[in-house]
Amino acid sequence: MKTINHWIGGKPVEGTSGRFSPVYNPATGAQEKQLALAAVGEVDAAVATAKAAFESWGQSSLAKRTAVLFKFRELLDAHRDEVAALISAEHGKVHSDALGEVARGMEIVELACGISTQLKGELSTQVSTRVDVASIRQPLGVVAGITPFNFPAMVPMWMFPLAIACGNTFVLKPSEKDPSASYRLAELLSEAGLPDGVFNIVQGDKVAVDRLLEHPDVAAVSFVGSTPIAKYIQLKAVEHDKRVQALGGAKNHMLVLPDADLDFAADQAINAAYGSAGERCMAVSVVVAVGDTGDELVGKISERAKNLRIGPGDDPASEMGPLITREHRDKVASYVAGAAEQGAEVVVDGTGYTVEGHEDGFFLGVSLLDRVPVTADAYKDEIFGPVLCVVRAETYEDAIKLINGSRWGNGTAIFTRDGGAARRFQMEVQAGMVGVNVPIPVPVGYHSFGGWKDSLFGDLHIYGNDGIAFYTQGKVITTRWPDPADGGINLGFPSNS
Repeated sequence: MKTINHWIGGKPVEGTSGRFSPVYNPATGAQEKQLALAAVGEVDAAVATAKAAFESWGQSSLAKRTAVLFKFRELLDAHRDEVAALISAEHGKVHSDALGEVARGMEIVELACGISTQLKGELSTQVSTRVDVASIRQPLGVVAGITPFNFPAMVPMWMFPLAIACGNTFVLKPSEKDPSASYRLAELLSEAGLPDGVFNIVQGDKVAVDRLLEHPDVAAVSFVGSTPIAKYIQLKAVEHDKRVQALGGAKNHMLVLPDADLDFAADQAINAAYGSAGERCMAVSVVVAVGDTGDELVGKISERAKNLRIGPGDDPASEMGPLITREHRDKVASYVAGAAEQGAEVVVDGTGYTVEGHEDGFFLGVSLLDRVPVTADAYKDEIFGPVLCVVRAETYEDAIKLINGSRWGNGTAIFTRDGGAARRFQMEVQAGMVGVNVPIPVPVGYHSFGGWKDSLFGDLHIYGNDGIAFYTQGKVITTRWPDPADGGINLGFPSNS
């Protein structure tokens, strides 16, 4: 059985802990690989290697850094099908969805390729007599990323391209469930000419995570995952004097007003709720139907949901693949049964779904729940699976109160033809990312990604300008060069005359 090891100092490094974790193909349910889990010493070795590499990489020219990133972007583009196939094989998402993941990650690589324009700094001349003040940004040193299973290529690319473009060195701890895509990215970075030690991977579990959070030579940690772990990451990192950005979970609401195009809204609800089997933090998990739109909208969503083609990710006919593990599939299914017991109407029940020839795969059909009480677990919890809840609201005011009452504030959307209503919504809703007739408002690479409330811990969002600020620290330099004609001693403050 193939063993996936660490990547340290520009080459594979075998694990020595003696601990391994299984890597499954979710479409078959079979273990196809094993992952070597890092011990504390292996994390220390990766950080030491990154620290040593920072001595030269942090002083390297912007031209050298961007040349590597341009080459990496070229290689990634040439190998995008291969990377997408690795994602499908270990995560389960369909190939077209995996290709989209790679493309969105490439946006951040492209942003990093233009880092020279983002690191120009500022200069004010003659702030006082022959005194100039300059503001510059410099790298932090060794930074770390801890990334989730649902986007094994894209989320790491939300982090490391900007980090290394800014002059830092990087240690990645990817999800132990689907590690191969990020490992392939490491190989492509090396092929692009990235110096050894600038990018490293430690495979692991909580042992590796805790050591990265505690290590005195790690200056900053980026994290994407669930809210409880995001809270833990923030507290642990701050305790050890680290800069931290930790993106947590979500319960994203899609508000549909009576004037909306219901066919369009139903199409978008299907795409946003069931794409990637609902395993994404920007998935729409709640539709809020306002006024008398509910019955018709639920009917349209139900009709479409029943016709979705579910199958293995490498089958071009599949529109949705399996879930990541058997345990997660069963947990998601339990919410459907629980919702019925707690007062919801199960319009479409996707539990007990199997795919012919893949009976042992981690498949789950799509579920649609109507009239879901806000007290039901299916409404309160982040399910992270192909379950869409519909909640009814009499008025816009009732709907906005419902949405703003959520503990999360990641993403939200409104569907309407009324520009005034849309503008009011985008100003009043308490969420970090808002879509107007766009169900999954993930920003493009040059705008930052991040939510509010329990969806974000830390002050800065990820990628975009916030990402660059996160991976750099400011320095202000005040300079006065004496004029040769000057002389004498003056102990007072500089004069503005």
